[in-house]
Amino acid sequence: MNDILGTALKAYYFDKNTEDKLTTSSSISEEDEMPLSYLLRSYDEMPKLEKKALELANGKILDIGCGAGSHSLYLQNRSLDVTAIDVSKGALSVAKARGVLKTENKNIYSLETHHKFDTILVLMNGTGICGKLNKLASFLRYLSSFLTPTGQILIDSSDIIYMFEDPNGDHWIDATQDYYGEVQFWMNYKDQQSETFDWLYVDYNTLQRCAMYNGMNCELITEGEHYDYLAKITKA
Repeated sequence: MNDILGTALKAYYFDKNTEDKLTTSSSISEEDEMPLSYLLRSYDEMPKLEKKALELANGKILDIGCGAGSHSLYLQNRSLDVTAIDVSKGALSVAKARGVLKTENKNIYSLETHHKFDTILVLMNGTGICGKLNKLASFLRYLSSFLTPTGQILIDSSDIIYMFEDPNGDHWIDATQDYYGEVQFWMNYKDQQSETFDWLYVDYNTLQRCAMYNGMNCELITEGEHYDYLAKITKA
């Protein structure tokens, strides 16, 4: 898989191409620009969901999809033990250059099973990683297998039902189609385009039911300003 994110971050951080932008497109929305500076944001620049998750993080921590390492850096500065993983080799090179001490270039599904963590962070729409609703249960079970007995998964997502709302406030969803939160994404940087990948936005009630049916507790921690939320999942 071509590393569009990593290429863009390296150009921004190492080559000082500060005017560069990453664009994202999806099956349900138009092209959107993302300033690369956002991926290197400080704690003060983070949305309240992320700040709350970092406040709750404790013990030995796994930061999944760490990107340029902003969350890991903040937690390190609190003297916490953080392992940061990402599939983007380029993003990890930036994270390491910024000072993240423990990084691993790997997919979550290749993590050694003997590792145990007190906190697993899956932020920036963390449910997206599993791609499809029918994979959510196995994704949560897999993550929980890395928890200590009293450990927690801090995960965020959004209910994108609002994208199907008409002027009268009614929602129009084709019942014959897949779950409305299943989206396909791709990224562009200059003349390069990533492969298309599946991404899942899941409403909180669905996330909670999935966790409970699979032997876990799920608690709504806080809601954001635009249909987003932070949840905590623990072993029952």
